[in-house]
Amino acid sequence: MLWRTRNGSIDLSRSGVIMGVLNVTPDSFSDAGWYSNEEAAFNHAAKMVSEGAAIIDVGGESSRPGAEPVSLGEELRRVIPIVRRIRGRYPELSISIDTYKAETARQAIEVGADIINDISASLADEAMMEVIKSTGAGVILMHMQGTPKTMQINPRYVDVVSEIYSFLRERRDALLRYGVPRESIAIDPGFGFGKRVQDNVELVRKLSHFTELGQPVAVGISRKSMISQLLGKPNLPPMERVWPTVALTSMLREKGAHIFRVHDVRPNLEALRMTEAIAFNA
Repeated sequence: MLWRTRNGSIDLSRSGVIMGVLNVTPDSFSDAGWYSNEEAAFNHAAKMVSEGAAIIDVGGESSRPGAEPVSLGEELRRVIPIVRRIRGRYPELSISIDTYKAETARQAIEVGADIINDISASLADEAMMEVIKSTGAGVILMHMQGTPKTMQINPRYVDVVSEIYSFLRERRDALLRYGVPRESIAIDPGFGFGKRVQDNVELVRKLSHFTELGQPVAVGISRKSMISQLLGKPNLPPMERVWPTVALTSMLREKGAHIFRVHDVRPNLEALRMTEAIAFNA
């Protein structure tokens, strides 16, 4: 399976890839704004690349539960300089822009991004599909119930897997009708985005169902609160959720996930390769 981006195609037929999280925000749930300074952000990106990240995912607006939206101008101020700097240092690296704003995506692509990671599956901004089509960017379409500010206020599903599957199929098909190539589209069930713990667990158990859509499957489960809840430690800090994340990376790779959006690159990459060596190689 090849995933087409502006910087060439990523071969996912035999190996999954790590997407390193680079939140250049002051209010990220996991890193408390450590990388909102450009120099710190660049150094962290370099560290993730050295540890084996195939993609760096740059985000300028927190999508943690309860987060307030930021203005277009502020998001651009945060992300454009660091995308430009990473591209200048790593011309072959895949760079993703984590945004639902079409103008942010367009400007980030102009300075070097080649993937759009859209938590709204291109629904939040009607201009996003045109940006995807006209730039040739790869795209990740994610499911979210509500918005980051409201998504954890009493989320409800009748059948979480079938509902999210149908949503992602419909969004994929909408992009196809618009003229976006199928090879450019990846899907993400959106762990933690308008989901109860039991919903997240069901998505883990049945993740292989999403591979039936024939698109690369991305997952973002790193350090999320479901981990502390499942461990019975609701106050466990995000930094102490690394090893349970690694366990989930192995499990989700075996169930068919291809792209892993994580904060801790090396342990998750090693888990990925170990799982592939045992589960997929004769």
